[in-house]
Amino acid sequence: MTTRLTINEKQITVDADPEMPLLWVLRDLLGLSGTKYGCGAGHCGACTVHLGAEAVRSCTLPLSAVGDRPVTTIEGIGDGETLHPVQQAWISEDVPQCGYCQSGQIMQAIVLLQQHPNPSEEAINRAMQGNLCRCGTYPRIKKAIQTAVKLNS
Repeated sequence: MTTRLTINEKQITVDADPEMPLLWVLRDLLGLSGTKYGCGAGHCGACTVHLGAEAVRSCTLPLSAVGDRPVTTIEGIGDGETLHPVQQAWISEDVPQCGYCQSGQIMQAIVLLQQHPNPSEEAINRAMQGNLCRCGTYPRIKKAIQTAVKLNS
């Protein structure tokens, strides 16, 4: 079935089963490999993308559920020349270790800061708890979010 999508501010048409998870549309059909496959059940957050203004797990979201809402992936948050403030903070705080979860962490953090421009430590912990990091860089992730708040000011 042919489906029209807006991905990273571009209109795209894909020919895919409406029940295909958005993750596989992004990775396999569109070549946007920044969004990662982790658990396949929506529990780890590696596949987090933005659907409108919401952070969603693309591994469990069927293509048919996207509707006309725009999708933003990690490839779509900067402008090519300038990094998003959260990306800048990730680099300045040396967050990634293996890096596998980082695109999902960054996408979740961006939505947190859009909803709460100056979140408390508790709010950060609550918002980020569904994004797992096998390397345990949680203290650096929290610090990077706090740094991004300063960069956004």
